[in-house]
Amino acid sequence: MQRQVYLTGQMVAETEARISIFDSAVLLGDTVTESTRTFGHRPFKLEDHVARLYKSLKVTRIDAGMSADEMLNVTEQVLEANLPTYGSEEDCWIVHNISRGLAVPGPDPTVQQGAATVMIYTQPMDLRGWAKFYTDGCHAVTPMSRIIPSQSLDARIKNRSRMAYTLAEMEVKLVDPEAQSVILDLDGNVAENKGGNVFLVSNGVLKTPRISNCLAGISRDTVLQLARDRGIQVEETDLQPYDLYTADELFFTSTPYCIMPATKFNGLPVGNGSVGPTVQLLLRAWSELVGIDIVKQAIRQLGVT
Repeated sequence: MQRQVYLTGQMVAETEARISIFDSAVLLGDTVTESTRTFGHRPFKLEDHVARLYKSLKVTRIDAGMSADEMLNVTEQVLEANLPTYGSEEDCWIVHNISRGLAVPGPDPTVQQGAATVMIYTQPMDLRGWAKFYTDGCHAVTPMSRIIPSQSLDARIKNRSRMAYTLAEMEVKLVDPEAQSVILDLDGNVAENKGGNVFLVSNGVLKTPRISNCLAGISRDTVLQLARDRGIQVEETDLQPYDLYTADELFFTSTPYCIMPATKFNGLPVGNGSVGPTVQLLLRAWSELVGIDIVKQAIRQLGVT
Protein backbone atom coordinates (compact mmCIF):
# COMPACT_ATOMS: atom_id res chain seq x y z
CA MET A 1 0.00 0.00 0.00
CA GLN A 2 1.39 3.38 -1.02
CA ARG A 3 1.30 6.45 1.17
CA GLN A 4 -1.00 9.22 -0.03
CA VAL A 5 -0.06 12.88 -0.56
CA TYR A 6 -2.40 15.86 -0.65
CA LEU A 7 -1.42 18.07 -3.56
CA THR A 8 -3.49 21.20 -4.13
CA GLY A 9 -6.94 19.69 -3.87
CA GLN A 10 -6.15 16.08 -4.72
CA MET A 11 -5.02 12.95 -2.91
CA VAL A 12 -2.43 11.16 -5.02
CA ALA A 13 -0.08 8.24 -4.48
CA GLU A 14 3.31 9.31 -3.12
CA THR A 15 5.09 8.05 -6.25
CA GLU A 16 2.76 10.10 -8.45
CA ALA A 17 3.11 13.41 -6.56
CA ARG A 18 4.60 16.03 -8.89
CA ILE A 19 4.97 19.81 -8.99
CA SER A 20 6.13 22.01 -11.86
CA ILE A 21 9.78 22.98 -12.23
CA PHE A 22 8.37 26.50 -12.57
CA ASP A 23 6.74 26.44 -9.15
CA SER A 24 8.05 29.15 -6.83
CA ALA A 25 9.11 26.38 -4.43
CA VAL A 26 11.63 25.25 -7.04
CA LEU A 27 12.52 28.54 -8.72
CA LEU A 28 12.85 30.67 -5.60
CA GLY A 29 12.67 28.45 -2.51
CA ASP A 30 9.55 30.53 -1.84
CA THR A 31 7.79 28.11 0.48
CA VAL A 32 6.52 28.12 4.06
CA THR A 33 6.48 24.90 6.01
CA GLU A 34 5.51 23.05 9.17
CA SER A 35 6.56 19.67 10.52
CA THR A 36 4.43 17.91 13.13
CA ARG A 37 4.91 14.42 14.55
CA THR A 38 2.69 11.75 16.00
CA PHE A 39 2.97 9.86 19.27
CA GLY A 40 1.12 6.57 19.20
CA HIS A 41 -0.34 7.64 15.83
CA ARG A 42 -1.85 10.76 17.42
CA PRO A 43 -0.62 14.14 16.14
CA PHE A 44 1.07 16.29 18.78
CA LYS A 45 -0.08 19.91 18.93
CA LEU A 46 -1.23 19.85 15.30
CA GLU A 47 -3.52 22.83 15.93
CA ASP A 48 -0.53 24.86 17.17
CA HIS A 49 1.51 23.93 14.11
CA VAL A 50 -1.32 24.90 11.74
CA ALA A 51 -1.81 28.18 13.61
CA ARG A 52 1.90 28.97 13.21
CA LEU A 53 1.71 27.98 9.55
CA TYR A 54 -1.01 30.56 8.99
CA LYS A 55 1.05 33.25 10.67
CA SER A 56 3.87 32.48 8.21
CA LEU A 57 1.40 32.52 5.32
CA LYS A 58 0.05 35.92 6.39
CA VAL A 59 3.48 37.55 6.70
CA THR A 60 4.63 36.09 3.35
CA ARG A 61 1.32 37.03 1.69
CA ILE A 62 0.64 33.52 0.43
CA ASP A 63 -3.04 32.62 0.13
CA ALA A 64 -3.37 28.87 0.71
CA GLY A 65 -6.89 28.90 -0.70
CA MET A 66 -8.41 27.43 2.45
CA SER A 67 -8.99 28.43 6.04
CA ALA A 68 -6.91 27.16 8.94
CA ASP A 69 -9.81 24.91 9.99
CA GLU A 70 -10.02 23.47 6.49
CA MET A 71 -6.25 22.91 6.48
CA LEU A 72 -6.53 21.09 9.79
CA ASN A 73 -9.35 18.90 8.46
CA VAL A 74 -7.45 18.00 5.28
CA THR A 75 -4.33 17.23 7.32
CA GLU A 76 -6.25 14.83 9.53
CA GLN A 77 -7.60 13.13 6.39
CA VAL A 78 -4.06 12.70 5.06
CA LEU A 79 -2.92 11.15 8.34
CA GLU A 80 -5.94 8.84 8.47
CA ALA A 81 -5.35 7.68 4.89
CA ASN A 82 -1.73 6.84 5.67
CA LEU A 83 -1.98 5.25 9.12
CA PRO A 84 -2.47 1.72 7.66
CA THR A 85 1.08 1.99 6.21
CA TYR A 86 2.63 2.42 9.68
CA GLY A 87 3.27 -0.27 12.25
CA SER A 88 1.61 -0.16 15.66
CA GLU A 89 4.79 1.20 17.31
CA GLU A 90 5.84 3.37 14.37
CA ASP A 91 5.19 7.11 14.35
CA CYS A 92 5.40 9.61 11.53
CA TRP A 93 6.06 13.16 10.45
CA ILE A 94 3.18 15.26 9.13
CA VAL A 95 4.67 17.84 6.77
CA HIS A 96 3.14 20.96 5.20
CA ASN A 97 4.87 22.77 2.35
CA ILE A 98 2.99 25.66 0.76
CA SER A 99 4.45 27.73 -2.06
CA ARG A 100 3.17 30.75 -3.94
CA GLY A 101 2.48 28.52 -6.96
CA LEU A 102 3.69 28.91 -10.51
CA ALA A 103 6.10 31.82 -10.76
CA VAL A 104 6.55 34.25 -13.63
CA PRO A 105 10.20 35.05 -14.50
CA GLY A 106 10.67 38.80 -14.68
CA PRO A 107 10.91 41.94 -12.60
CA ASP A 108 8.27 40.96 -10.03
CA PRO A 109 8.76 37.61 -8.23
CA THR A 110 5.48 38.03 -6.36
CA VAL A 111 3.36 37.54 -9.51
CA GLN A 112 1.53 34.20 -9.53
CA GLN A 113 0.01 32.15 -12.31
CA GLY A 114 -2.86 30.69 -10.39
CA ALA A 115 -3.30 29.19 -6.94
CA ALA A 116 -0.76 28.39 -4.26
CA THR A 117 0.73 24.89 -4.26
CA VAL A 118 -0.34 23.04 -1.10
CA MET A 119 1.60 19.87 -0.24
CA ILE A 120 0.77 17.70 2.77
CA TYR A 121 2.36 14.32 3.35
CA THR A 122 3.55 11.90 6.00
CA GLN A 123 6.89 10.14 6.37
CA PRO A 124 8.16 7.51 8.82
CA MET A 125 9.67 9.03 11.98
CA ASP A 126 13.25 7.76 11.63
CA LEU A 127 15.02 8.47 14.93
CA ARG A 128 18.12 6.32 14.43
CA GLY A 129 20.44 9.26 13.78
CA TRP A 130 19.54 10.87 17.10
CA ALA A 131 18.97 7.77 19.25
CA LYS A 132 22.39 7.48 20.89
CA PHE A 133 22.39 11.15 21.87
CA TYR A 134 19.69 10.50 24.48
CA THR A 135 22.15 8.47 26.55
CA ASP A 136 25.55 9.74 25.38
CA GLY A 137 24.76 13.35 24.47
CA CYS A 138 25.83 15.04 21.26
CA HIS A 139 28.71 17.42 20.52
CA ALA A 140 27.39 20.98 20.10
CA VAL A 141 29.62 23.14 17.89
CA THR A 142 29.44 26.76 16.72
CA PRO A 143 29.87 27.16 12.94
CA MET A 144 31.67 30.07 11.27
CA SER A 145 28.45 31.16 9.57
CA ARG A 146 25.98 33.34 11.43
CA ILE A 147 22.20 33.15 11.49
CA ILE A 148 20.33 35.26 8.95
CA PRO A 149 19.44 38.42 10.91
CA SER A 150 15.79 39.04 11.70
CA GLN A 151 16.09 42.38 9.92
CA SER A 152 16.46 40.35 6.71
CA LEU A 153 14.24 37.32 7.40
CA ASP A 154 12.38 36.93 10.67
CA ALA A 155 13.13 33.49 12.13
CA ARG A 156 9.50 33.18 13.17
CA ILE A 157 8.59 32.69 9.50
CA LYS A 158 9.12 28.94 9.19
CA ASN A 159 10.29 28.53 5.62
CA ARG A 160 11.92 25.95 3.37
CA SER A 161 14.93 28.11 2.46
CA ARG A 162 17.44 25.88 4.28
CA MET A 163 20.70 26.77 2.51
CA ALA A 164 22.09 28.87 5.37
CA TYR A 165 21.42 26.09 7.88
CA THR A 166 22.89 23.43 5.58
CA LEU A 167 26.11 25.39 5.13
CA ALA A 168 26.36 25.87 8.91
CA GLU A 169 25.97 22.12 9.38
CA MET A 170 28.71 21.48 6.85
CA GLU A 171 31.02 23.71 8.86
CA VAL A 172 30.40 21.99 12.21
CA LYS A 173 30.85 18.59 10.57
CA LEU A 174 34.43 19.64 9.74
CA VAL A 175 35.03 19.62 13.50
CA ASP A 176 33.09 16.45 14.26
CA PRO A 177 31.12 14.36 11.71
CA GLU A 178 28.31 14.00 14.25
CA ALA A 179 28.37 17.58 15.58
CA GLN A 180 25.14 19.52 16.01
CA SER A 181 25.20 23.25 15.33
CA VAL A 182 24.76 26.13 17.75
CA ILE A 183 24.42 29.05 15.36
CA LEU A 184 25.22 32.55 16.63
CA ASP A 185 23.73 35.86 15.50
CA LEU A 186 25.70 38.84 14.22
CA ASP A 187 26.26 40.08 17.80
CA GLY A 188 27.67 36.75 18.99
CA ASN A 189 24.52 35.70 20.84
CA VAL A 190 23.27 32.13 20.64
CA ALA A 191 20.42 31.88 18.12
CA GLU A 192 19.35 28.35 17.21
CA ASN A 193 20.24 24.95 15.83
CA LYS A 194 19.60 24.09 12.17
CA GLY A 195 16.17 22.77 13.10
CA GLY A 196 15.64 23.50 16.75
CA ASN A 197 16.09 25.66 19.79
CA VAL A 198 18.93 25.76 22.33
CA PHE A 199 18.59 25.44 26.12
CA LEU A 200 21.03 25.35 29.02
CA VAL A 201 20.78 24.78 32.75
CA SER A 202 22.95 26.84 35.07
CA ASN A 203 22.65 26.77 38.88
CA GLY A 204 19.21 25.23 38.60
CA VAL A 205 17.86 27.85 36.16
CA LEU A 206 16.68 26.80 32.69
CA LYS A 207 17.68 29.39 30.08
CA THR A 208 16.97 29.77 26.37
CA PRO A 209 17.40 32.62 23.85
CA ARG A 210 14.58 35.05 23.22
CA ILE A 211 12.65 34.54 19.99
CA SER A 212 14.04 37.77 18.52
CA ASN A 213 16.76 35.75 16.75
CA CYS A 214 15.37 32.20 16.64
CA LEU A 215 12.30 30.20 15.71
CA ALA A 216 9.41 30.39 18.14
CA GLY A 217 9.52 26.61 18.49
CA ILE A 218 6.52 24.59 19.58
CA SER A 219 8.89 22.06 21.14
CA ARG A 220 10.55 25.03 22.85
CA ASP A 221 7.20 26.10 24.29
CA THR A 222 6.51 22.53 25.43
CA VAL A 223 9.75 22.38 27.40
CA LEU A 224 9.15 25.78 28.97
CA GLN A 225 5.70 24.68 30.14
CA LEU A 226 6.92 21.30 31.41
CA ALA A 227 9.67 23.07 33.36
CA ARG A 228 7.33 25.66 34.89
CA ASP A 229 4.86 22.93 35.88
CA ARG A 230 7.68 21.25 37.82
CA GLY A 231 8.85 24.37 39.60
CA ILE A 232 11.97 24.91 37.51
CA GLN A 233 12.91 28.57 37.15
CA VAL A 234 12.92 29.67 33.50
CA GLU A 235 14.63 32.62 31.77
CA GLU A 236 14.35 33.75 28.16
CA THR A 237 17.48 35.83 27.74
CA ASP A 238 20.58 36.61 25.71
CA LEU A 239 23.16 33.83 25.82
CA GLN A 240 26.75 33.80 24.60
CA PRO A 241 29.12 30.86 24.03
CA TYR A 242 30.63 31.56 27.47
CA ASP A 243 27.28 30.64 29.02
CA LEU A 244 27.24 27.33 27.17
CA TYR A 245 30.86 26.53 28.10
CA THR A 246 30.08 27.09 31.79
CA ALA A 247 26.59 25.54 31.86
CA ASP A 248 25.71 22.51 33.95
CA GLU A 249 23.54 21.05 31.17
CA LEU A 250 22.91 21.81 27.52
CA PHE A 251 20.29 20.51 25.11
CA PHE A 252 18.32 21.14 21.92
CA THR A 253 14.57 20.87 21.27
CA SER A 254 12.88 20.00 17.98
CA THR A 255 9.83 18.17 16.67
CA PRO A 256 11.33 14.74 15.84
CA TYR A 257 13.53 14.03 18.87
CA CYS A 258 11.81 16.42 21.32
CA ILE A 259 14.90 16.88 23.54
CA MET A 260 18.50 16.14 22.50
CA PRO A 261 21.14 16.40 25.24
CA ALA A 262 24.59 17.82 24.45
CA THR A 263 27.48 16.69 26.62
CA LYS A 264 30.25 18.57 24.77
CA PHE A 265 30.45 22.14 23.50
CA ASN A 266 33.23 23.03 21.10
CA GLY A 267 35.33 20.15 22.37
CA LEU A 268 34.88 20.80 26.11
CA PRO A 269 32.64 18.77 28.44
CA VAL A 270 29.35 20.33 29.49
CA GLY A 271 29.06 20.01 33.26
CA ASN A 272 30.46 16.62 34.21
CA GLY A 273 30.25 15.40 30.61
CA SER A 274 27.15 13.24 31.05
CA VAL A 275 23.43 13.72 30.42
CA GLY A 276 22.19 15.81 33.34
CA PRO A 277 19.27 15.38 35.75
CA THR A 278 17.16 18.25 34.38
CA VAL A 279 17.27 16.87 30.85
CA GLN A 280 16.33 13.43 32.15
CA LEU A 281 13.47 14.89 34.19
CA LEU A 282 12.12 16.80 31.17
CA LEU A 283 12.38 13.74 28.91
CA ARG A 284 10.38 11.74 31.44
CA ALA A 285 7.83 14.54 31.72
CA TRP A 286 7.40 14.74 27.95
CA SER A 287 7.07 10.96 27.74
CA GLU A 288 4.34 11.07 30.38
CA LEU A 289 2.58 13.86 28.47
CA VAL A 290 2.34 11.85 25.24
CA GLY A 291 2.10 8.34 26.67
CA ILE A 292 5.22 7.16 24.81
CA ASP A 293 8.70 6.54 26.22
CA ILE A 294 10.57 8.87 23.88
CA VAL A 295 14.01 7.45 24.59
CA LYS A 296 12.96 3.81 24.32
CA GLN A 297 11.14 4.46 21.05
CA ALA A 298 14.29 5.89 19.48
CA ILE A 299 16.63 3.23 20.84
CA ARG A 300 14.24 0.49 19.70
CA GLN A 301 14.83 1.62 16.12
CA LEU A 302 18.50 0.73 16.55
CA GLY A 303 17.47 -2.85 17.30
CA VAL A 304 18.60 -2.51 20.92
CA THR A 305 16.29 -3.89 23.59
